[in-house]
Amino acid sequence: MTLHDETTPPAADAPPLPADPARVERGTVVGNPASRVFPDHDDARADPWSIDLERIQFSPYFSRLSAVTQVVSPSISGAPVHNRLTHTLKVSAIARVVALQLNTRSRRAGEGDICNATVVEAAAYAHDLGHPPFGHLGESTLNRLAREELGLPDGFEGNAQTYRILVSLDVVENAPRGLNLTAAVRAASAKYPWAPSVDAADVERIGPPRGIRRSPDGAYRVHKYSAYDLDLEDLDDAREGVDAEPLRQSIEGAVMDLADDIAYSVHDVDDFYRAGILDHAPIAAEFRGWLDDVLEWRDRDDAEVRAELAPGAGLERLRRKMRRDDPWIADDEAFLAAVSDVDAEMVTDLLARPFDGSLTAERRLAAFTDRWIRRFQESARLRPLDTPRAGPVVLSASAWHHVEVLKFVHKRFVLSRPDLAIQQRGMSRILARSVRALGEWLDDDLDRARTPRRLRELIALAREQYTALSAERRPSDADAERLARSRGIVDYVASLTDAQAFALSEAISGRADRLWALGQRL
Repeated sequence: MTLHDETTPPAADAPPLPADPARVERGTVVGNPASRVFPDHDDARADPWSIDLERIQFSPYFSRLSAVTQVVSPSISGAPVHNRLTHTLKVSAIARVVALQLNTRSRRAGEGDICNATVVEAAAYAHDLGHPPFGHLGESTLNRLAREELGLPDGFEGNAQTYRILVSLDVVENAPRGLNLTAAVRAASAKYPWAPSVDAADVERIGPPRGIRRSPDGAYRVHKYSAYDLDLEDLDDAREGVDAEPLRQSIEGAVMDLADDIAYSVHDVDDFYRAGILDHAPIAAEFRGWLDDVLEWRDRDDAEVRAELAPGAGLERLRRKMRRDDPWIADDEAFLAAVSDVDAEMVTDLLARPFDGSLTAERRLAAFTDRWIRRFQESARLRPLDTPRAGPVVLSASAWHHVEVLKFVHKRFVLSRPDLAIQQRGMSRILARSVRALGEWLDDDLDRARTPRRLRELIALAREQYTALSAERRPSDADAERLARSRGIVDYVASLTDAQAFALSEAISGRADRLWALGQRL
């Protein structure tokens, strides 16, 4: 990836520049955020960013998010909870407000707009398109299957699948593949703008950003990324279009990422308080167990804290993790203030009174969520690129600590519940059964022709992409065929809704109740 100076994106009404004929077939015009990979008749319109926003909003991949789990299915919780679509709508609303606030402050300082609010909104609408059935459980299951059973070295990653949908899998009338979005929107959609094959020398020179860790043996482990190797050339082209710094988000991408953090840190509390899953007693014990013995916790050694089961140990482990992973911003006094505030406003005030469905309870919950979201939005600010762990837009130190403590409540008191784990193990088996059965079907010489047409088309697309890779990255013909088959299976299963994944698993096991209705959906 080429190094470029950071530049300010043009105003939202900037017309697209004409495409360079030498790069029409493949590539983005360097330094032009409005450029597209392929010539586009819609570029006659004045606002290329709004075109992108509409294409994402009208995508069938976007529509399916209403039937994809965010954390738990409403049928499990017994109460309405967020799905991927409602989460996405809230992220978009938060992100646009943050972008406009940044621009307002910039104009007051005598400067122009620093952030394209429509690009931010488009990236927010796109950011979860790649999430597979069953939320993060589905993501980890497909990644394990992709690597261990299907032989895909770049595995499965929800963010990378999002980018793959935007540039390869989705369709628009006037492009051979993908939605043919502008460079600015494609770049902003990449939270982790690299592939698993990221150059270790770049990581060493800059330092590992969020999503890349240094292991004890000194090697770098990429656990979050926004492009598979098949789509890396497109991501590189997009980032050249916005002159993005290596391994750094664009400004618009950083705002989208920040809005995602804000949204789920608050609406998870909303969901699980409504559902009666956030039990006041153990949460209060955890917070009091830490707050009442702050100094004593700090004096205990790491091994003892890791093994401790007493209330308060979870928060102490969080404090130490934050100091270890993000020493540039982690602060013991800010952490203490955040724990105290969450204890006062969420544990003592909100959770102490069970949600009973009354208008009074609704008003109390709405006041809580509105207050916290507004605080977080107003705390967003520009930051110099002085640490690889921070993007160009960040929360204030105080707000960041509060977000981390709110997220801890969700992870500790929802995701760790044994009843949720039992359900998730069943969901994991559903995905594994489907992936394995599709592979066996494709290996059946006598029945391969009856596999779903969409599956065969996805394999053909992946095959085309593997054979088009540059000479130094192109696999042999046999490996390309094997990899294309594996990537096609993953693309197919990942594009299903929760209900479709369950129906496919049942049907392929011979237990379908609605056989003929199922066929058209698959």
